Amino acid sequence: MKATPVTVAALAADAAERARAAAGAHPARVAVDGAATAGVHDLAEALAAVLHEAGVFALHVPAGGFLRAASLRLERGRTNPDAYYEDWLDLRALTREVLGPAGPGGTGRVLPSLWDPGTDRATRARYTQVPPHGVVIVSGVFLLGAGLDFDVSVHLLQSDAALARRLPADLAWTLPAYGRYRDEVMPEYQADLVARADDPHHPALVTAF
Repeated sequence: MKATPVTVAALAADAAERARAAAGAHPARVAVDGAATAGVHDLAEALAAVLHEAGVFALHVPAGGFLRAASLRLERGRTNPDAYYEDWLDLRALTREVLGPAGPGGTGRVLPSLWDPGTDRATRARYTQVPPHGVVIVSGVFLLGAGLDFDVSVHLLQSDAALARRLPADLAWTLPAYGRYRDEVMPEYQADLVARADDPHHPALVTAF
């Protein structure tokens, strides 16, 4: 693997250039994929800021707003790593409310969030109209290899040791899920842009494996 140190700002600028190139007939749908410990949400916000500064409409949609209801995602237990990997994210809702409307032939009418996992209730968020030259950024974990339609994808890669070190102790049970994702999906080979983020404040752009 060849990795070159890069700033978060430069990484966001690279992703923004790719997103702008992909938008036009419909909004560009960008995945910022990786563990929260890798700084995916911060990068998504930085990407949105770069686009806003360039006069491009950008909407950041955290995938955490599209978790399934607790009765479904916790059906196999509260600390089941396979359930965390397979059952937590509502792929159909994310497609129906975000990626489909932003895709070819879509209305551009996107729902920023659907479900609040804290209250286990609908968020009652209002729909946002995204123009054809706009960008929708979805940030979260396990976004690649699941059949979700993205036009540009970014993956923040973390070593097992860095992930284990940075994960809160009460989430250590999720580690096997990340291992499954790494082994079954190999997201670093799926993404258009890959950066190592063992230290999310000092990423390194990966240009070869």
